[in-house]
Amino acid sequence: MILLLGASGYLGEAFVTELRRRKTDFITLSRQQVDYSRFDRLLEFLRAKKPVFVVNAAGYTGKPNVDACELDKAGTLVGNTLLPQTIAHACLAAKIPWGHVSSGCIYSGAKIAEGGTVRVAKDMTQPELHALAEKKSPTILGFTETDTPNFTFRAQPCSFYSGTKALGEEAMAGLGENYIWRLRIPFDEFDNKRNYLSKVQRYVKAYENVNSISHRGEFAKVCLDLWERRAPFGIYNMTNPGYVTTRHVVGLIEKFLKPGRKFEFWANDDEFYQIAARTPRSNCVMDVSKLLATGVKVRDVEEALEDSLKNWKPEKP
Repeated sequence: MILLLGASGYLGEAFVTELRRRKTDFITLSRQQVDYSRFDRLLEFLRAKKPVFVVNAAGYTGKPNVDACELDKAGTLVGNTLLPQTIAHACLAAKIPWGHVSSGCIYSGAKIAEGGTVRVAKDMTQPELHALAEKKSPTILGFTETDTPNFTFRAQPCSFYSGTKALGEEAMAGLGENYIWRLRIPFDEFDNKRNYLSKVQRYVKAYENVNSISHRGEFAKVCLDLWERRAPFGIYNMTNPGYVTTRHVVGLIEKFLKPGRKFEFWANDDEFYQIAARTPRSNCVMDVSKLLATGVKVRDVEEALEDSLKNWKPEKP
């Protein structure tokens, strides 16, 4: 039996759907039932129920976006740093392996291979770098699991959200057997205010950048695949292979959904941050070679995007 924490959230719902599809025995636990942010209460529950594996899909993302985390720093710290640390200690004490939904938002930019060397470019909006991204140049490389995060409290500027997610990974380090699953910008075919494809359609203006992104349902599937395969514990980048520019995503939306509007873009970073955002945003490319080496199947980002838009299900009024 698997224990799922955060089942009512955007990602938690995807885990519920996937666990049911697999006919896997599982239970959910809310903080109203048991305050699992308390080590003693969580440990008591784990020892009583004896799950074989725990999935933590709980965390604090801020609504409607990460700007809200700047206004509730205490809640963000509790949800993204202290909670995973508590779960890690409780699972260690109960000798139960577990998986934690983390974030690739602890990185900024990409790695650029040129002249026999590799350098980090934190800002992919620079014209020459963006041109490489539009051409899908092989010189653009993603961050691997061994690369030191560069969008954290230790490598500022960063958002408070990203800082706490990085601290959460640090707080778990070396504590028992666990997976750290790094998600990036979830999307799928279901119109939802948390869905990247929905957000792009509803923005007054779109923000042009380069990113790796994660299909929500596929993310949950692959997380569970790693556990079922008993893949080595550790950190895994969990995006669909490849990366996209915002303009390319807009082009696909226009092609498949024909929204009947002309998409506009912020002129530059200065305009975006003056008008639309309070805190720095993470935009980055992730390398998923480690994930693919386990043998799990993950669709290329282009295939996953096109499939989502071909099967788009508008949100009901």
